Amino acid sequence: MARIVHVEERVPVPDNVEVKIDGMKVTVKGPKGELTRDFSHARGVIIRLEEGEEGKKEVVVETYFAHRRRKALVGTLAAHIENMITGVTKGFRYRLKIIYSHFPVTVKVEGDKVVIENFLGEKAPRIAKIMKGAKVRVEKNDVVVEGIDIEAVGQTAANIELATKVKDKDRRVFVDGIYIYKKEVMEE
Repeated sequence: MARIVHVEERVPVPDNVEVKIDGMKVTVKGPKGELTRDFSHARGVIIRLEEGEEGKKEVVVETYFAHRRRKALVGTLAAHIENMITGVTKGFRYRLKIIYSHFPVTVKVEGDKVVIENFLGEKAPRIAKIMKGAKVRVEKNDVVVEGIDIEAVGQTAANIELATKVKDKDRRVFVDGIYIYKKEVMEE
């Protein structure tokens, strides 16, 4: 198996974003908030801050003598850091559509839970957990999940979608549910 001598990914840092690197712990601070992630599980990978061309700062993720897995890990960590920067500057928004054909569904937010009532005429409400760092609101037949942490936003949207999964029925007939239909980066 051939090894690649040097693998490097560079993530540009905008002027309004501050990045701090403490070992393998990366903290990104921007106009919308602050995110911290610990990448200490990524052995053999180096994360450092560097001045790029024209005085612009860059986060450099690199490794030496990489196998295929470690090469992929460099790209993954760079993508995570890029998502953190996008999150603190713009934020993320997932839109879900409430679809029902048999019984009118009621969706409301209560604390850190989304309560889905009268789904397929069931007496017991279905409950989806809202992850820390995500905000949920209901607009007519849409559920909007927003936040700066893409993982919290995505997991909350997935929890809502999973809570309305139809089991033991023909999916072609019972299309009721709440489905993700749009993932977007919020603009200022």
